[in-house]
Amino acid sequence: MTMLWQSAGLEVLGEAESWSLLESQPVGRLAVAIRNHPDIFPVNYLVDDHTIVFRTDPGVKLAAATAGASVAIEADHYEPETGAGWSVVVTGEAREVKRLEDQMRIEQLPLVPAAAGRKNRWVRIHPLSISGRRIPTPTT
Repeated sequence: MTMLWQSAGLEVLGEAESWSLLESQPVGRLAVAIRNHPDIFPVNYLVDDHTIVFRTDPGVKLAAATAGASVAIEADHYEPETGAGWSVVVTGEAREVKRLEDQMRIEQLPLVPAAAGRKNRWVRIHPLSISGRRIPTPTT
């Protein structure tokens, strides 16, 4: 796979750089399966000790994310002026944060919901894999 990406002009990123880039963006896309049908939700999130945390309300997103199936979260950045950009994908297992001491700790994180609503349910994604790739600035 690495050879294919490199031959397509894409640079494969290491784990440390992938986490660093993921930390630099406030919004990503959460991919879940709902009755074997894929769905994607925008979420604002934070990286917390090599896990991803986000806030949500009860509903489809919370139920699908914590149903026991794998999830993915993707964040990216693109520079239209130069054509450069990057994308990072984390796959893993999402679990609602239920322990009071964990809830109290993550309530202190600077994560303010972007969408309306209380968003008083916390979800943590425990990564199984992380991958990143970059489209370098074209050389002339």
